[in-house]
Amino acid sequence: MSFDLNSLLRPHIAKIQPYTSARDEYSGKEGIFLDANENPYGSITDEDFNRYPDPYQLALKTEISKIKQVDPSQIFLGNGSDEAIDLLFRAFCRPGKDNVILLPPTYGMYEVSAAINDVETKKVSLSIDFQLQVDLIFEKVDANTKIIFICSPNNPSGNKVNRQNILYILQKFEGIVVVDEAYIDFNDEPSFTTHLSEFPNLLVMQTFSKAWGLASLRLGMAFASRELIQILNKIKPPYNISGLTQDTVLESIQNVGKVNRMIAEILEERAYLEKELSNLTFIQKVFPSQANFLLVKMPKANEVYQALIDSKIIVRNRSKVVLCEDCLRITVGTRYENETLISALKNVFSEIEN
Repeated sequence: MSFDLNSLLRPHIAKIQPYTSARDEYSGKEGIFLDANENPYGSITDEDFNRYPDPYQLALKTEISKIKQVDPSQIFLGNGSDEAIDLLFRAFCRPGKDNVILLPPTYGMYEVSAAINDVETKKVSLSIDFQLQVDLIFEKVDANTKIIFICSPNNPSGNKVNRQNILYILQKFEGIVVVDEAYIDFNDEPSFTTHLSEFPNLLVMQTFSKAWGLASLRLGMAFASRELIQILNKIKPPYNISGLTQDTVLESIQNVGKVNRMIAEILEERAYLEKELSNLTFIQKVFPSQANFLLVKMPKANEVYQALIDSKIIVRNRSKVVLCEDCLRITVGTRYENETLISALKNVFSEIEN
């Protein structure tokens, strides 16, 4: 496909000169470092954190590239996926002029980031079965539409989005298509990173927060063409990923076997929880899920939500979200947590019915 990335950029971003840090000018590990105004005596902690981290996380990207089967130059690492989302708005969307397309129900941070950056959002609801309404999407597209955000597997519905519909949008839309794959590790389809070479307008987001169990470290991944990654690197803060996070993740991702075991356990518990919930007579629907959570429709969901909180069981109330009326989003827990939830739900509905 013919695609000019620079034509989408905000003009001042194309001209901007990025900040050059001390670690840009010298990336070596050995020497007497008198260039970055660091504390030469170490840190107040037992472990030394006095040196600035690698601003481009090259060692970590190299290891990630082996797992994800992409070139290190096609990887952006951010402070959660939220940083990549915000940088996309800053790079491509002129405040008060450009717009993006959102497909509710979906991840709420797209809209928040748009509001922060004063960018209009055009919403095209998913169909009743939580799939893309492609014709309606393109009816909303105009000359100022810069980004379409697609979450697959989708949050909060949990389903995977029809792959052919996403490919069609990638082929026809002359802007950035973001495929948010935060839950890809629980999906039975391959990642859209396999299509990076075909579509220079594709950006795929993933995270270490879900399957890898590293939510507290706040490390998100974005995969795209080398040119698009260079734009994000150009406008990001110089040291956006701490050295502690880089070192911890670098060590952790060597243990792929443990990750695979945890994913297998979560999938087993997802099947168990889906079966147990479906067997409850008062549950109206358990939506099919390719994520680590289930969207569950039930009567009096607001009351149930509060009653579960009173029992110290915290789920997510999605009842006010379009297409999710009377629905709770329930993360798959351990067997003990899932059994406790089922027992609590039985008690809650017994009290409501009486």
